[in-house]
Amino acid sequence: MSETNGRISKDDLEEKFRALQADLQGRFSSKKDSIVAIGSVIGAVVVILAYLLGRRRGKRKGGRVEIRRF
Repeated sequence: MSETNGRISKDDLEEKFRALQADLQGRFSSKKDSIVAIGSVIGAVVVILAYLLGRRRGKRKGGRVEIRRF
């Protein structure tokens, strides 16, 4: 860090932000595949649960219509 009368310069801040951004991008890119896989599995589970719960509810509330002829 360069010191000019004890102040932090704009260049110092930019340098630190670039280093932080590069570090975060490196961590994210290494875990990107596992994050996508976990998200896909969670999405599939949610879709299957919604289907099964909707099917169950349809069976419980399914109305029976009786047609009578006189």
